[in-house]
Amino acid sequence: MKKFIAEFKEFAIKGNVLDMAVGVIIGGAFGKIVTSLVNDIIMPVITLLVGATDFKNLSLVLKEPVNGSEGISLMYGQFLQNVIDFFIIAFVIFMMLKLMLKLSSLRQKQEEEKMEEKGPTTEELLVEIRDLLKENKN
Repeated sequence: MKKFIAEFKEFAIKGNVLDMAVGVIIGGAFGKIVTSLVNDIIMPVITLLVGATDFKNLSLVLKEPVNGSEGISLMYGQFLQNVIDFFIIAFVIFMMLKLMLKLSSLRQKQEEEKMEEKGPTTEELLVEIRDLLKENKN
């Protein structure tokens, strides 16, 4: 049992697990921001263009209620809301990844330029000296 607990501690303290936990928390907060963007900014504009008073309540009545029984409606407004949410989230994530990749490649180029400016490393110089000494022996 002690071995199991030790293994669990090692797993839980690893950087990957902590990184994942931070990612989940930030992802949840990011989801709230995107939901607010969609509900409070984008959907009122779409609702204005469509002419509906409440986009989420758009529906197609398939069967009218008869004698107290419930009617059947196809609630496509909420579905459209979820589809729009998905595309906005996907677009924002795409743009963020594109920006991160651009920043990453820029940082990599800067590091490569620094390495080129510094000249050869000590290890490279030692390898070169070794090779020269081998050539002189022959």
